[in-house]
Parts: sequence; C-alpha cells; structure tokens
Amino acid sequence: MTNPDWSLTSADYARHRQGFPPRFFDLLAREGLLRDGATVLDLGTGTGTLARGLAARGAAVLGLDPAPGQIAAARRLAAEEGLADRARFVEGLAERTGQPGEGFDLVIAGQCWHWFDRGLAAAEAGRVLKPGGAVVICHYDWLPLPGSVAHATEWLIEAHNPRWRMGNGTGFYPAWAGDLSLAGFRDIGFAGFDHEALYSREDWRGRVRASAGVGGALGGDAVARFDAELATLLDQRFGPDPLVVPHRIFAIWGYRR
Repeated sequence: MTNPDWSLTSADYARHRQGFPPRFFDLLAREGLLRDGATVLDLGTGTGTLARGLAARGAAVLGLDPAPGQIAAARRLAAEEGLADRARFVEGLAERTGQPGEGFDLVIAGQCWHWFDRGLAAAEAGRVLKPGGAVVICHYDWLPLPGSVAHATEWLIEAHNPRWRMGNGTGFYPAWAGDLSLAGFRDIGFAGFDHEALYSREDWRGRVRASAGVGGALGGDAVARFDAELATLLDQRFGPDPLVVPHRIFAIWGYRR
C-alpha cells in the first residue's frame, strides 16, 4: 500500500473540519474552567482549532503536537485570525511536555486522549498544573444514527478500510474518569450536549478525508477512490447542502489537589 498522504490530511483537517461550537466554550466558562487571562496548555493541538477558540475568549494558550505539519498549520491559522499573540504552538508530546511544573491554570485535550499513553498524559497534566488547576478531556464526535450522513459514511469507510475499528461511537467516554482519578485529580465532573453540525458536501468530504480511517490509513490513490465514492453516495442518498450531521460534545474534568 502507498504511504498515507499526511500533507493532504493536514490540509483537509485545517480547511474542512469544524471546531468545537461556541456553546462548548460557554460550558467551560459556566463551569469555572475558562476565564479571561487563564494560562492553558492544549495537548495534541493539531491545527490549533481548540487552542484558537480558547485564545479568542481571552486565554493565553500554548498548543503542543508532535507533527511539524500540524504546528505549521496552527501557527498560520492563528496569524490569519489575529491570535498569534495569544495562541503559540510548539512541537511536543502529551506524556513529556517539557514544560515547567505548576505553570498552567488549565490543561486541555480535545479529540486526542485516545492516542496518548493515558496514564502518563494524566500524570504529566498534574505536574504542569498549578495547585487547584484543572484538566479537561473533551471530544466532538459525529453520531452514526441510522439513516444519517455519518452512518452512511462509516459504512463506506469500513468497506475501504476493514481494519478500521472506530465506528459506531456513542460520544461518551466514562473510562476517562478512571484516568483522572488514578492520577490524583479530585472533584471529577462531566458535561455534554448534542449539536447538529451543518456541512457542505465539499467540507464533509474533506473532513472525512482527514480522518484516521481514511487519510490517516489509506494511500493517495485509495483516498481518491474513496472520495469519489463518497461524493456519489452523498448525491444519491441525501438532499441539497447543507448536510445535517448530528454530533455529540463530551467533556470530563478534574482538579489538581
């Protein structure tokens, strides 16, 4: 198999994947997890979608990611949005951030906790947080409800990539409570809500090309074949733009003692 085209994946991620909706940041503020001037470490920042959203609400954010292409995209987007002074990005690992101890009010990880060594990442979050600081783990997942765009898309991903095992999700991650408790975090809290994301066909196709099951696993020619079939499926089975794609936002947090 041809190697995955990671440059394509990063570009599609930056252009087409929607970030957490405004209501998510309202939730963080309402729970006292986000305040103006807070220092935030964003683990697995990718193209900085979450970091830029936090910076736009007054936080000073440092985003970490091990992929140079993602960091370059995050810096470019932050500059384009006028957020370069509040959202900085450097290469780094969630498990070994290289950041000083007790340096942050908030550590956050969006769409990425499952990729980490979770125990090490939770322990590192505790190390870099100020006493009383909080760690937040959050996800923004499409819901493959029967008959939905996401359900049909997952069927097609599985047809092209039989090894893919990330379908049929519910958007809930209760096991992460154990990760935080074992790392010594206290006052564990949960919250979430459902959200209907609106996508154009172009953006939905780009978002799926950027997913781990497609752009992160298939070679360039295979991605092109998948994309062509997805375009046909969308035209045959779903109405005009925008496509309505149900999503679920899930967040769990805890506080350093």
